[in-house]
Amino acid sequence: METTPLDIADYLETDEDIRDFLDGMLAEGDASDYLHALNIAARAKGMTEIARQAGVTRGSLYKSLAEDGNPRFDTIMKVTKALGCRLAVASA
Repeated sequence: METTPLDIADYLETDEDIRDFLDGMLAEGDASDYLHALNIAARAKGMTEIARQAGVTRGSLYKSLAEDGNPRFDTIMKVTKALGCRLAVASA
C-alpha cells in the first residue's frame, strides 16, 4: 500500500474555507497552532501573493511561518489580513 502525506492546504479552496480553518485554530489551539495554520493557509493561497500583500519578502514569510519561526505580531496581523481575515476579541 502506498500512502501520501495529508496536506490540509490542498483542501482550503475558498476564502471561506481559510477563514473557518483559521477561526477554528484560533479558538481551539495555542499560538504555535495558529502560526502553523497561517503557514498552511498562506500556502493554500500562494506564498508569493500573500508575501506581496503583507509587504514582506517571500523568504521572510517562509522563515516567519516556519515551525521554529518567531514572527512579530505585526507580521501575523499583516498575513492574517492578506488572507482576507482579521483577528477579533470575543468572550471566552
